[in-house]
Amino acid sequence: MAEFRLPKNSRITKGKHFPAADGISNVRKFVVYRYDPSSDENPRIDTYDVDMDNCGPMVLDALIKIKNEIDPTLTFRRSCREGICGSCAMNIDGGNTLACTRANDEVKGNVKIYPLPHMPVVKDLVTDLTNFYAQYASIKPWLQSRTPPPPDQERLQSKADQELINEPAACILCACCSTSCPSYWWNSDRYLGPAALLASYRWLVDSRDDATGERLDELEDPFRLYRCHTIMNCTQTCPKGLNPAQAIAETKNMLVERKY
Repeated sequence: MAEFRLPKNSRITKGKHFPAADGISNVRKFVVYRYDPSSDENPRIDTYDVDMDNCGPMVLDALIKIKNEIDPTLTFRRSCREGICGSCAMNIDGGNTLACTRANDEVKGNVKIYPLPHMPVVKDLVTDLTNFYAQYASIKPWLQSRTPPPPDQERLQSKADQELINEPAACILCACCSTSCPSYWWNSDRYLGPAALLASYRWLVDSRDDATGERLDELEDPFRLYRCHTIMNCTQTCPKGLNPAQAIAETKNMLVERKY
């Protein structure tokens, strides 16, 4: 179960209950975190009764139905199904995941929905990812090559070299992994976190990149890389089935090997 960092000197209170209309029999309760820092003294939990006979199968479908038909003030991010994966990341039933890939039927009992843990809340289920994106930018996520490109073709790779970057390149920056990591909860100002380190590893193993030494120099720091304690929450929660923990371990090995 993930932990949540509440606003200072606040507590979660019981909010409103939005009952289903009379005559609806297939009802599911969705218990949703609500908080607007600009107007609310404390976060609250609102409960919505949703008619599941007229709702799509995913948690995102239920949230959209709640916003469209029950409570238009509910705020959450989604760019899902628009070619921008990762936007609807949130904490559902105690685990970080994507609302568009978590089926309502996979959750037993009430569906409990919170924002990503230990992040500043902008409003309701929307968290402030400014620091998260800044950490991603800090690893310079682009090809750095000192050799000119071939005049008449792309920079080619062998199939084996290309396969090394397949998995880390599949990260969609949803932040599920970093916000499930206790080391990141307490040291997010200095520890880069699993998502940024997975992105860094993607370039470290790219045979076309010529900045491996400089990239490793940037990571050799007691906090930026080594604050990882191999808790494995990041790998367990990744909705893409990626393995940030392995990428971090491989990066540590690369630093050790270049010393000897």
